[in-house]
Amino acid sequence: MITGAEVGFLVLPASVSMVPRGPERPRKGRCGRGGTGAMAVDPRWPVALVRGAVPVALGLLLWVAMAGGEQDRQQTLKAQPGADAASLSQRRRHNELLMAALREATETDDNVAQRRVPWRK
Repeated sequence: MITGAEVGFLVLPASVSMVPRGPERPRKGRCGRGGTGAMAVDPRWPVALVRGAVPVALGLLLWVAMAGGEQDRQQTLKAQPGADAASLSQRRRHNELLMAALREATETDDNVAQRRVPWRK
């Protein structure tokens, strides 16, 4: 004879009921001690927030200080020699020659570095 309730192949003791209980009672906080259930604020939190905010604030100040001189830097770069149209076209022509030499070197099997100096076309 079985003394408990049978559920499938599981036999429960008579003290365990399969009938659901009513709604749960509201809890009184942590560990049933009563109170509102809210945790007290740890006094280390403000210190941790300040320690985290100080490096961020310093980085922001340094970024503002460095970004403030950006316009001056742009003006200095524009005023440098070699920024005129003639120098730019000469530099562009030089870059085209270098790219042509590299293109030729990739297309041939011989060693381009061993050629004589006046290799220009």
